[in-house]
Amino acid sequence: MDFQLTSDQRALQAGMRELLAARFGRDALRAAVDRPGLDRTLWRALGEAGFFALRLPESEGGVGLGLPEAVLLFEEAGRALLPGPLVASHLAAGAVKGAASGETVVTRVDGGLVGWLAEADHVQGDASGATPLRSVDPLTPLHRTGGRRTSRDPEAVLLAAAEQLGSAARSTELAVQHAQQRAQFGRPVGSFQAVKHLCADMLVRTEVARAAVYAAAVTGDVEEIAGAKLLADEAAVRGARDCLQVHGGMGFTWEADVHLHLKRAWVRAEQWQSAEEACEVLAAAL
Repeated sequence: MDFQLTSDQRALQAGMRELLAARFGRDALRAAVDRPGLDRTLWRALGEAGFFALRLPESEGGVGLGLPEAVLLFEEAGRALLPGPLVASHLAAGAVKGAASGETVVTRVDGGLVGWLAEADHVQGDASGATPLRSVDPLTPLHRTGGRRTSRDPEAVLLAAAEQLGSAARSTELAVQHAQQRAQFGRPVGSFQAVKHLCADMLVRTEVARAAVYAAAVTGDVEEIAGAKLLADEAAVRGARDCLQVHGGMGFTWEADVHLHLKRAWVRAEQWQSAEEACEVLAAAL
């Protein structure tokens, strides 16, 4: 049995990475931090590229691919820290007019935290009584809604896990790059054993999460998705923390991107399915 990505899947992932590098590179990321808000032009570009209609049948104007391919695109979105209610809009394609093309921005309310409520064109669920919060992530405006989460959409959970995976992988890359370039006592800091261990641990957590996320995308199993979310959350949060440590004092500055990955990872870890909720799913299956 071949567990490698197909050539078409690799091309799809590479194409999304190229699109985001051209439309949402580092300059655009920093501009979004300075001027918060949803870039509607970029959103429509994602729609034109098939990001939201990826899993719609071709007869309905979609691309006709599956959940594993969607995971690959969301991994790239997480890597780039692409802002916006990506999961909700992707899942609404076909059900909400304009969502597939990127003309309609969709968010969903299901207890707990909801992102981009004020900028959404269509809200799924009851948003009455939602109160705005000061979000730790400058790129994710948040509202809090009353009550516990009433449902855990497995596909939403998995796509959020894929975003966390992409962020974890990018944090690992940033740490390794800095460790190779930054010198102390006449040597790259990456030559010191403590830094090597941090980078190695980041890589291990990321690749374990990758295996879990990719496997869950193939099986669609609820328990495997919960496990994948737990592992991806850990890889993203701990990876960003370790990346900050590798950067030293520079990691704590506003100019470094590592703090953005950490803050987004914190927010995602509480959305769609928290660690506590994922553990409940796994415990119930024992």
